[in-house]
Amino acid sequence: MSRANLPVLLLSLFGGALLADAVSADERTPEQWLDTMNRAFLEASYDGIFSYFSGDDLSTMRVVHTVTNGVQRERLVHLNGAPREIVRTGDEVECILRPGDEILAPRPSYPLFEFLANLESVRVRQYPLRYDGVWHIDFDALKQAITPRTKGIVVVNPNNPTGSFLKRAELDLLDALAAERGLAILSDEVFRDYQFGDEADRVSTLVGDRRALTFSMSGLSKIAGLPQMKLGWIVASGPNRSQALDALELIADTYLSVSTPVQVALPRLLELSGGILKEIRQRTASNLAHLRAAIHGTAGTLLRAEGGWYAVLQVPRTRTEEEWTLKLLDESGVLVQPGFFFDFDSEAFLVLSLLPEPPIFAEGVARLRAII
Repeated sequence: MSRANLPVLLLSLFGGALLADAVSADERTPEQWLDTMNRAFLEASYDGIFSYFSGDDLSTMRVVHTVTNGVQRERLVHLNGAPREIVRTGDEVECILRPGDEILAPRPSYPLFEFLANLESVRVRQYPLRYDGVWHIDFDALKQAITPRTKGIVVVNPNNPTGSFLKRAELDLLDALAAERGLAILSDEVFRDYQFGDEADRVSTLVGDRRALTFSMSGLSKIAGLPQMKLGWIVASGPNRSQALDALELIADTYLSVSTPVQVALPRLLELSGGILKEIRQRTASNLAHLRAAIHGTAGTLLRAEGGWYAVLQVPRTRTEEEWTLKLLDESGVLVQPGFFFDFDSEAFLVLSLLPEPPIFAEGVARLRAII
């Protein structure tokens, strides 16, 4: 792009903001036009694509700029080259995404984290959960997984698929570690309302007074059993939460908003969610109790679950998890998920959904029991 073409580019970006002035100011000098354009950069709200040359390199970025109560908020997302994202609120500038930054996630756990991280050029490093009758975080391994590129620690509470909740002592250690290392905690709490029994030592949510910046997330997908509605929320706790929420709001503003029908229906959906929660809790608890009784005395071992929609069954290593899964499907018409879907450290584990209607679930368990 030549120097002569640069003003044309700027006028095409901000012509809408300048048009009113242009009608009454045809006699402006070039300096006055540049001053008007500079003020538009600072005072107008806009969303556009900006391209520029640096030597032989062409860079393109999306710029979203808003002004609220005199405070400028800006988000810059690079559209080519290495992914980069910068958020500015007033005079505070933060690069919230650098290629190669790392997030720590539990293992075993939900398999989607790595796919989502890859879309943002973020690397997932895993820290293990250990089972000795109950699930718990291996803090020595967690500390060893932290590097200078680590930005946050993901917890799933309760975990999917293990159904394990954080304990109070674990949260104290996690909060202190994250605060010491300057890391954020991201807590996925979509299953928090589905507890099996009550235990005083459980942590149901990380919302509250935290030493580390903490994000607690949930949504309609589990609370109301409505994943198709695509509505969720984040509660920020700990230091710098206001700045973090400002940055999240700006990011959210650059994506499509939640659909209007879902927003309008939200109060009613939340009102109805209590009955849905009760029915799902009753079904999952009943199916888990049936599974526990049916597996007793077999070669299978039901691992302890404290909440969620799933049960984990350890089966003999006489077959691989894939072989177990295919045998149950082909010979008995029973669909289970292999443990390697969730990054279990060893074999052989099968993950069972507790959501089927009780008669169907009981029939499936009976067929499974006949094989193991």
